Amino acid sequence: SSLEDNSPEHTTGQKRSRNDAGNKVTVVLGAQWGDEGKGKVVDLLATEADFVCRCQGGNNAGHTVVVDGKEYDFHLLPSGIINPKSVSLIGNGVVIHLPGLFEEGDKNEKKGLKGWEKRLIVSDRAHLVFDFHQVVDGLQETERQAQEGKNIGTTKKGIGPAYSSKASRTGLRVCDLLGDFKDFSARFKNLVRQYQSMYPSLTVDVEDQLKKLKAVGELLQTRGHEVGVTTGRKRRCGWLDLVIVRYAHMINGFTAIALTKLDILDVLDEIKVGVAYKLNGKRIPHFPANMDVLQKVEVEYETFPGWKTDTSAARKWNDLPAKAQNYIRFIENHIGVPIKWVGVGKSRECMIQMF
Repeated sequence: SSLEDNSPEHTTGQKRSRNDAGNKVTVVLGAQWGDEGKGKVVDLLATEADFVCRCQGGNNAGHTVVVDGKEYDFHLLPSGIINPKSVSLIGNGVVIHLPGLFEEGDKNEKKGLKGWEKRLIVSDRAHLVFDFHQVVDGLQETERQAQEGKNIGTTKKGIGPAYSSKASRTGLRVCDLLGDFKDFSARFKNLVRQYQSMYPSLTVDVEDQLKKLKAVGELLQTRGHEVGVTTGRKRRCGWLDLVIVRYAHMINGFTAIALTKLDILDVLDEIKVGVAYKLNGKRIPHFPANMDVLQKVEVEYETFPGWKTDTSAARKWNDLPAKAQNYIRFIENHIGVPIKWVGVGKSRECMIQMF
């Protein structure tokens, strides 16, 4: 994961606090293809934050945070919900499957998460994900597979269709559910009819869905403080791709990097890092906008000797083997952004703070 924290850092060489006093907003962004460890970094930063906010996405996300040996799984809830001193906000750019939100909260409550409802704010302008959005997501994947021979590989949580409804201004928001339910019901029925005209095989028990939605809307008002890890499939893992990290830095302007999961490299004899793309034998100076071109590129790697040492007990820079330090410095120099944290395990304590 990558961190942008808009503070003038790293110039003095002195160790700074994670969040400087003048720092208004810290943004955590993933700089690879997902599963970078964003939730863990958010949990780390949340210990000093007043608010922890999710600005987009839905319960297609999956974040695992380990605290005191307990593993919490978050999909819609911000990872900072663990911190009893900060308020968590689900913003208006998020699409919310309300039944999933309460199921997630109750599941983590059984693991020991206390008082989450009292420190959660849900924007009433956030759009809703309905069960039929999730069905449509699956139908679209099947259609793409049949037409193009490939699909996106979505989590089938209805995120894409919900954002489509939002973009076409036919979607419904939390405030609509909490307003005039008669009006909400009419708009919900129209939305279902629109999707059924596009997908004739889509069947929706409208009255049953409305009954459930009314109940969950009432639940939101009684349990909410204010109204105002996902598919189970194995991850496709590859070598660190610094081309995409540099591209992500160009777009976002990172001020610091969190390098996670260093410990998974401990057993390898050699470690590769992608440093450039080649097309027809020639280096290309940019990240391809065309996904078909991206499929055809050849990756140029820099190879490092493995350190073959357990790093999971390391808690400071000098605890890391020299070969691991060289690997980290290479990444830092290649991207041109300082690495502020190095992760060597699942728990909160396994993040080495560099400065």
